Amino acid sequence: MIRTATPADVPVIHQLIRDLAEYEKALDEVRATPEQLHDALFGDRPAAYAHIAETEDGEVAGFALWFLNFSTWRGVHGIYLEDLYVRPDLRGGGHGKALLTELARICVERGYERLEWSVLNWNQPSIDFYESLGARPQDEWTVYRLTDGALKELGGGVEA
Repeated sequence: MIRTATPADVPVIHQLIRDLAEYEKALDEVRATPEQLHDALFGDRPAAYAHIAETEDGEVAGFALWFLNFSTWRGVHGIYLEDLYVRPDLRGGGHGKALLTELARICVERGYERLEWSVLNWNQPSIDFYESLGARPQDEWTVYRLTDGALKELGGGVEA
């Protein structure tokens, strides 16, 4: 079962984010607090949205956290999937596919023309899964990111 996340889901979403970061060998990079997640998902101006995958017994199996992007070429919004994670012991049960299916349904329903995400180059099980659904890598594009000191330096040394 897929459902829209509620404020009561924030602690489990936070833990799943930490579990995902550990899987991606980057747990030390997680700085988000449950309070920040609550504000981002349920504050006055939500910046992101989340869906929860549950087992038949109501156990949280995984989540998808996403936000809107915009295509200047197509002139419409799309969804950028920031995180998709299913607990290892519950993988293979259709939860990941159900989460992506729900996001694709939202795109179609709202007239969004893209559903995009990134995947680590070494994560072959996920790559195989995504390609089995018809997703294709955008291999002509390279993701760039400014963070920490480089971001502050470019931003004029302004402290956040």
